[in-house]
Formats: sequence, structure tokens, C-alpha cells
Amino acid sequence: MPRALAYRRAADAEPFSALNITPLIDVMLVLLIMLIVTIPSMTHKVPVDLPQGDSVTPPGLPHRLDITADGSLLWDGARMTDAQLPGRLAAGVAADRALLIQTDEATRYARFDDVLAQVKRAGVTKLAFVGNERMKID
Repeated sequence: MPRALAYRRAADAEPFSALNITPLIDVMLVLLIMLIVTIPSMTHKVPVDLPQGDSVTPPGLPHRLDITADGSLLWDGARMTDAQLPGRLAAGVAADRALLIQTDEATRYARFDDVLAQVKRAGVTKLAFVGNERMKID
């Protein structure tokens, strides 16, 4: 066997001393892309009005507005007309009291929408809906 060929085989059998950095670069690129994608979502701000400490006067009991199946209105259990609603809503906003709305399931949606629009126009910010349990299907 020629000597040059034996030398070449011995050189091929030696370990490769250079470091393969391709996987390292791949990992670094993946981490960079993940940072680019997640940083905007971490800096996105949603404005939320949170209560600041104890209030001087505790809020009163909430008012309750019921819309019956025939579309009539009940304010804290007493019947009232549509013309009285804006005045009572304004008084509730001035007293900083919450409003609970309960609508009968047979009420037409157009009636509920009209009442809700009046509530919005009055500037009510403390609003809750009562009776949102799942309906029973017989």
C-alpha cells in the first residue's frame, strides 16, 4: 500500500476539532423570534378603572329595575312609567348607586334594548344583570 494513501486514511480517522455552531445559531434565532412576538403583548395596556382605597361614604343598596313580560317597568318593586325612568336613573347616578336589571324571559328584545339605551344615556356606570342563569329545557 502506498504511503500517501495510508497517511490520508489516518488523517480521516482523527476527530474533527472544529465546533459546529449551526444548532447554536438556530436556537438563538428561535429565542429572538419568540422575544419579538411576546414583547408587544407584554407592553400592551388596557385601561381599567379600579377603586382607590376606602370610600368616604359607603355606597347605598343598589336600585333594581325589572322589565316584566308585558314590557312594563318596576323600580325597586313599584310600577313606573317610561317617562319617569330618566329622572330615577339620574337620581341613582347622582347618589352613586348601582343598578340591577332583571328582564323576564318573555320580554321582547326591542323593549330590553330601548330600556338599556335609556340607561346608557343616563350615564349609569355601575350596572349588573340579574337572572342570567341557564334556562331549563323541558
